[in-house]
Amino acid sequence: MSFPSMYFAQACMRRISLIAMAWLVLVLLSACGGGGTTSDKGVAGTTTIQDDGTVIVGLRPLPDGFSDLKAVAYSPFRTSTSEPARASETITDAMVKEDLELLRDAGFGLIRIFASSEKEGITALRVIKANSLPIKVMLGAYVNSFEYDPSLSASAKAAIIQGNEVEIARAVALANSYPDEVVAVSVGNETQVDWSFVKISSSQLAKYLAQVRKQIKQPVTTDDNYAPFAGKLPHHPAANQVSEVLAQIDFLSIHAYPSEDALYSSADDADTWPDWDWRQTKVAKVDRATAMMDAALAMTRKQYSMVRTFLDANGKSQMPIMIGETGWKAAMPSLNGNNSRYKFMASAANQKMYYLGLSEWAKEAGGPKNIVWFEAFDEIWKGSDDKWGLFTKERTARAAALTGPIVMADAVSWSEPTANAVVTGSRYTIYAEQTTDGETLASVSVPDLRWDPFGDSAYNASFVDNTTSDTGGSKALSITPNPRDYGWGVLYQSPGETTSNLSQFTESATLNFSIKTRYVGKLEIGFSTDTELRDTQEVFLLISDGDTYGYRSDGEWHDVRIPLSAFKALNSKLDMKYLLARFMIADRYKYTGNTSGQNVEVRIDNIYWNK
Repeated sequence: MSFPSMYFAQACMRRISLIAMAWLVLVLLSACGGGGTTSDKGVAGTTTIQDDGTVIVGLRPLPDGFSDLKAVAYSPFRTSTSEPARASETITDAMVKEDLELLRDAGFGLIRIFASSEKEGITALRVIKANSLPIKVMLGAYVNSFEYDPSLSASAKAAIIQGNEVEIARAVALANSYPDEVVAVSVGNETQVDWSFVKISSSQLAKYLAQVRKQIKQPVTTDDNYAPFAGKLPHHPAANQVSEVLAQIDFLSIHAYPSEDALYSSADDADTWPDWDWRQTKVAKVDRATAMMDAALAMTRKQYSMVRTFLDANGKSQMPIMIGETGWKAAMPSLNGNNSRYKFMASAANQKMYYLGLSEWAKEAGGPKNIVWFEAFDEIWKGSDDKWGLFTKERTARAAALTGPIVMADAVSWSEPTANAVVTGSRYTIYAEQTTDGETLASVSVPDLRWDPFGDSAYNASFVDNTTSDTGGSKALSITPNPRDYGWGVLYQSPGETTSNLSQFTESATLNFSIKTRYVGKLEIGFSTDTELRDTQEVFLLISDGDTYGYRSDGEWHDVRIPLSAFKALNSKLDMKYLLARFMIADRYKYTGNTSGQNVEVRIDNIYWNK
């Protein structure tokens, strides 16, 4: 949850500064920990023994009062709107001091920091010490992946490895320089789960953990999704031997995100992820938000219990577990992507319900040793992974950070789809200048329809005059792409998500449009629908020069005709009763195979569905 994939690629190539190398030298000269692997003797079992030449010691205890500290994940970034902007953002001591004072005033006494970089770990610890702030730190050493990308050159791989060593050196030096402030160190973030952007083998992570543990006195852990430590759940292939990791840590810090599990799982799929009933369809609408949040809390408890059971059954019954990350979005993210379920989950009221439920759990005996809320402040640069904050990016407190009742009127929950009047005519026209008897005009039946770009992709689109030689009418939609690194796309949609009911358009119906372009390579044509379960379904069909659908890229007007059956062959879950994005045209390179952006005009006209 902490860093998107773009960060990993760019961070891997960062240059190693002379200052960072100085940290490395300092640490190599000043190891002061106990070393060895951890046994299951618990914190009382501190007697060193020998076992086939391996030094084994007991688990290092978490400090007194650790479980009593309200904990939150903290990153200082404010103004960044993208990863490059985040990398160049200036972070001052005054900014961090303001942040930490807000957290102190909200009752937080423990912050989890993801990295030991100057902008994160170094500045925060300096500010805490200089201002005598009553805040303890669970310090992170953020290590990047270098084992699984075959495209990495030898020099790039070497740079990543050295970058990891420098980050580890910084973490060790900080832990030793701030022994009163740093209460624990976490090496690696979400490196073992199968969807990790920074996959690291269990054996390599174990080496990093041992390297840190032998040089510091604080307890050591790693942070990861609960699944790899719950047994027979998603982990990447080289993470199968998580026992290697468990042998090098004093406690386990797991991540639990029931809302994300709901986004990426389905009750009718065959995956091994445990699903939970987030929709709560059997509950009255007025009580559904509360029921959903109760179910989310139950799911978080279940995930913790699964890990506890796994550890107990694998010789680690004495190893403490904390929730190193969990949270709930307070608003729709800056770039929602395809995660339409957020509209049924994300609100400040829902966030507060989850937060208060976690707070009650934290008081119970036998549960996690602490629960770290993700996160302190919104970070807009994360795009679709934004809006987790207890505070906005402007540092305004949300409901969960304040006292007072939950405003249930602001809570959201799943709602059944609304089917609008059936389009009974033979033609549903998205854009055309000519009128046809009996047609339904999309723009008349749904007045808020508009043309939008895909996410942050930029394009120039306007209705332009056709030349006298054109056959597409007096005007046409002109699209001149200004693509991003992934490509570009344009869609015709209702911002209010009002659907059109084309349930009478059977598989023999066709999507028709005229196109004029010299665009090189394939294009994508598609649309999206809602469903009875409110799982947005989209479909894209590739068209190429000379295909059977009628597409040509010779700079002349051509009519394209695609049967609905061709779309449904690609996605059988489409439901024309709830047509959402009426028309989409795109070039996403990983699907089209195109290798570079083109600023080549594409003209579209006469777009309609025909029975």
